[in-house]
Amino acid sequence: MTTVAQTISDSAVITRRNLIKVKRVPDLIVFATLSPIMFVLLFRYVFGGAIQGLPPGVSYAEFLLPGIFAQTIVLGSTTTGASIAEDLQKGLIDRFRSLPMSRSAVLIGRTVADLGLNAISIVVMALTGLVVGWRINSSVPEAIAGFLLLLAFAFAISWMMALVGLLVRTPEVVNNASFIVIFPLTFVANTFVPLETFPTVLRVFAEWNPVSAVVQAARQLFGNLPEGFPAPDAWSLQNPVLYTLLWVLLFLAIFVPLAVRAYLRTASR
Repeated sequence: MTTVAQTISDSAVITRRNLIKVKRVPDLIVFATLSPIMFVLLFRYVFGGAIQGLPPGVSYAEFLLPGIFAQTIVLGSTTTGASIAEDLQKGLIDRFRSLPMSRSAVLIGRTVADLGLNAISIVVMALTGLVVGWRINSSVPEAIAGFLLLLAFAFAISWMMALVGLLVRTPEVVNNASFIVIFPLTFVANTFVPLETFPTVLRVFAEWNPVSAVVQAARQLFGNLPEGFPAPDAWSLQNPVLYTLLWVLLFLAIFVPLAVRAYLRTASR
């Protein structure tokens, strides 16, 4: 039986393997950093002037960046599913199966490595945001909590994508299937525009959308909700940190065991 210590050790080895792969394939890190910069500049300067509904004196840059953070980490989670599907396609999973290692180590190592990529993306976005006018108006502990909450949400989503990667098997299909779900979640939310501009049905969906909650939580923790900003009506957005943490726990409780079980079934074929 695999011990906890062995699982941690094996997971660390797989994490290191995945990070070395990023180092040896620089295209991965280039596109992981260029996409966030593109989104920040695109929405800040191309669409920013056309966005309506913000209270007077509220900076769109400060409203925008937490939304960009959330969108990028959710989109970045598709890397987990695509990478696992690629390893399956190349037969690498069978090689791991032949080794005396923890069965869950491959999935843990993959999700932790992608957490590192998401952290790099957030750093790049934060630096870009500072250039275009975004500021952190809260305390250092609150700002750190904001970044950690974003990464926790990204980690939870990565496990869902890991399950998709094990079930779908090809990276191309993983990407297509993921975007069908992820794009509505990230755009039908408070990521780029205030919810007051939404039609009633979409507004209700957006208010309870977990992406809206993590964006609202980030705005609160970064101090990007100044006085005069409309108070939300939904409980989910009145308590966004708690609501986000509940979603993180729910995703992990559901998708960690499902992904591990799918991995074991895949490995037994």
